[in-house]
Amino acid sequence: MKRSTAAKLVAGLAATMAVTSACASDRGTDPAAAGMAPVAAAEAAAAPSDVKFGTLESPCGAGDAAGSTDQGVTDTEIRIGYGDDSGYTKSPGLNKEMGDAVSAMIDWCNEQGGINGRRIVGTYYDGAMTQANAVMQNACGAEFMLVGHGFAMDQTSEQTRVACNLAAVPAFTVSPDAANGPMTFQGVPFPVDFANGSQWFQMAEMHPDMLNDFDVINSTMPTIITSTTKIRSIAEAAGFRLKDCGVTLNYEGESSYVPFAEKYKECGVKGLWTSRSPVPAEFNFVKALDQVGIDPILMGEATWYGDAAREWNGANGGLLDNLNAGMTFQMIESADTVPAVKDYVDIISEKGGKTALLGMQATSSFLLWATAAEECGSDLTRQCMVDELSKIHEWDGGGLHAMTDPGANMPAKCGLVTTMTGAEFSQAFPAEAGTFKCDDRYLVATDASTWGTELGPDRISTKYLNPNVIRPVS
Repeated sequence: MKRSTAAKLVAGLAATMAVTSACASDRGTDPAAAGMAPVAAAEAAAAPSDVKFGTLESPCGAGDAAGSTDQGVTDTEIRIGYGDDSGYTKSPGLNKEMGDAVSAMIDWCNEQGGINGRRIVGTYYDGAMTQANAVMQNACGAEFMLVGHGFAMDQTSEQTRVACNLAAVPAFTVSPDAANGPMTFQGVPFPVDFANGSQWFQMAEMHPDMLNDFDVINSTMPTIITSTTKIRSIAEAAGFRLKDCGVTLNYEGESSYVPFAEKYKECGVKGLWTSRSPVPAEFNFVKALDQVGIDPILMGEATWYGDAAREWNGANGGLLDNLNAGMTFQMIESADTVPAVKDYVDIISEKGGKTALLGMQATSSFLLWATAAEECGSDLTRQCMVDELSKIHEWDGGGLHAMTDPGANMPAKCGLVTTMTGAEFSQAFPAEAGTFKCDDRYLVATDASTWGTELGPDRISTKYLNPNVIRPVS
């Protein structure tokens, strides 16, 4: 049975995170585990108390849930998989903050008694960019669900996931079929048919004289091609009339970026959008822009808000001082004023993990998963999880981010814009730090030609559907 609120236990954050190193190619077959230590007797006897994460009442605690109700669920354990691409050789540690976050949150939850008394056992999978399908195959045979994960090449693993009915609450999705996939719910949804366009609307307010001077950097990577096509439609909805300078960059890198920078200079751009993350190839492109004598505003996904860009800019004379990144999350710099951000930083730092935006995103999805799992009580099945997750229509991760609708796979209608000077980020818009600006216009319905997949009447991708897919039962 589900434990009552009064039965939630106070727990310290002193347990050591156990992470076993393994090479990228065998992370799925010899995965690391989190949250394996038994609950201490002192913890079990602790006085009951209400534990919160920001404004969210903790879904974790003691209880008497029982039964081997589904794969990965026993009287005493719930097995979940999580992961990132940190083993990618061209960008070591890529999105490591996600794995760190879920590992620490598993400990945080277990120290309160788990979910209704069942301890969470986490298995870490390293997608290493090219191994997403391999780790998915391993997860399919072992885990109850995937939680707080994100693999850049998720288009290679989605068919496998759907075929084995592995329900998921990812930190992020990339490919269209994963973004609107069946049995998938995200703390911060990123569907193909609707988008949060706040950064473009807010950029239009910040630079109303530059509506004709922006372009989008094209890429050879299929998922980025889909993303940039969608971005163009969002920018146009915000009033931008984008240039088309005819520049496409090889995702694997170019021997020299100077010819491409020259082309942008000839085209007269004053602003550029990139759908790539802050990786060495992108930094080399920024250097080339400086070499040809132009300094356009660089707009990027929220992934640009992080240590990689900060450290590179600090070491390269501020070449990225024109960087702007749109976000629906609170900045880590707001930890002193936003309780959820402080809780995130404290929990992850206590375990020696890396704190960054995608870590907050993984944390939100973990808490979303745990909230639904609590409601299922002893009846912890994938069917119950899909049912409960589909009912959650207001979610902000305890205040980590703007309000979203995970149950309906709808993004937020709010946002903020960050900027960087040297090695420091600050909030550029709206002016008051720790606040969002919200507007119904920010929720943009995208043209079906940009989706990259076919959606059914329930807005779920039809590509890999089969008769056994788990659907919500009202």
